[in-house]
Amino acid sequence: MPKVRGFVWYAHSRMASHERRVAVDAARDAGDLLRNELRGTRRISYKGAPTNLVTEMDARAEALILDRLTAAFPDDGVLSEESGARPGRSGRRWIVDPLDGTTNYAHGVPLFGVSIALETAGRVTLGVVYAPTLEELFIAERGGGAFLNDDRLRVSATTELGASLLTTGFPYNIRENPDNNLREYAAFAVRSRAVRRFGSAVIDLAWVAAGRYDGFWELTLGPWDAAAGVLLVEEAGGRVTNLVGGSLDLDKPEIVASNGRIHEAILAVLNETRS
Repeated sequence: MPKVRGFVWYAHSRMASHERRVAVDAARDAGDLLRNELRGTRRISYKGAPTNLVTEMDARAEALILDRLTAAFPDDGVLSEESGARPGRSGRRWIVDPLDGTTNYAHGVPLFGVSIALETAGRVTLGVVYAPTLEELFIAERGGGAFLNDDRLRVSATTELGASLLTTGFPYNIRENPDNNLREYAAFAVRSRAVRRFGSAVIDLAWVAAGRYDGFWELTLGPWDAAAGVLLVEEAGGRVTNLVGGSLDLDKPEIVASNGRIHEAILAVLNETRS
């Protein structure tokens, strides 16, 4: 099989689309930039809450990605975490998180990701997540499956909540917000095998798709946190809903993603703790 910048390209019956090639190259180059600068001194500022960090590397990675997307697809809209929304004329929009796990990055913790998704007529059709320090490239296309480098992804086979490994995150305004996921975290901690909190929702979702985690929930995310990862989970055979089992609202995601087998059990715990 052909090589793509050091990775064996995944087995797929169709030729690589232009959109996929541009998104993969942009994610890889932005991720490599972040990895190469990880040990540098960070300039940190805050987006409101003292726990909501942004660094100069968020902006540099975002600029690289948006320049690539704008040059290749000038009629498409863009929604990106740092620079916000730019309307387009094509009916498509790119949803970008240039650095998910900024707090990790600012502290030199080598777990973070780059996320790029393409939404067409209100549905995500392409998702790319790159974890540069792990050299793991996750790709999903709607109807075409989900892949990690050259391996097709499948969600886990765990059927019991008590045997599951879960992951979650907390809102940036956890110090002031009473709806801060602490009750939910405590409830799942004693009902599952363990709960992890690694600080990157895009990595969390990718790892659910890869079968490393059995489930993920979070009360508040941005569209850029969820778009690519949701498609990865779905194309790997998993299930994604809102907190009560309904359809996910990508523009304001409150999310449960799982292997499908423990999904109802997760929803039941959330209903118990939030009622």
